[in-house]
Amino acid sequence: MEIATNLVEYVTSLLQSGGILVGILLVLLESAIPALPLGVFIALNINAYGLIFGILISWLSTCLGCYLAFLFFRFLAGKFLSKWIHKKQIQKVVKRIEKIEFSNLVVLIALPFTPAFLINIASGISNMSKRKFLYAILLGKIFMVIFWGCIGKSLLESITDIKTIIIVSIFIIVAYFLSKLFSKRMKIE
Repeated sequence: MEIATNLVEYVTSLLQSGGILVGILLVLLESAIPALPLGVFIALNINAYGLIFGILISWLSTCLGCYLAFLFFRFLAGKFLSKWIHKKQIQKVVKRIEKIEFSNLVVLIALPFTPAFLINIASGISNMSKRKFLYAILLGKIFMVIFWGCIGKSLLESITDIKTIIIVSIFIIVAYFLSKLFSKRMKIE
């Protein structure tokens, strides 16, 4: 326990001395390497910069990382993946992502355990509009970041703790209704 506390204190001091750029880069790096622990990086940003600013830089960083991944697969990687994209299983996923309603996409993105890199890739190689994807990540990611920043539990702990399940459910319901309002106002399909 003492080792973990010392490690958190050490990394927090590194983040504070390196400035917010280090916190931003950690979260951006997670967007490119999905095996990295986003929840840990968000918690470290909050520990280093405070609740509001830590959530803000984590949210902006993860949105930027997801959008850059989307653009990468839209414009660069799609050409290299074209021979695999035409396989039936991949076509099914791409078609589903293309047809997904804005509010459902926001909810999918807001879920704390959804693999963001798969959504980024599928959206990037689909015909989904850049605007729809950008607005969906901006709206959905705030709930996911708040979850990891304030709850910060593992998947196993989260699915066995009724309080966490209730909080996530409330976040998802709020994200859904906000996305419905947002899609009407911004005319996003």
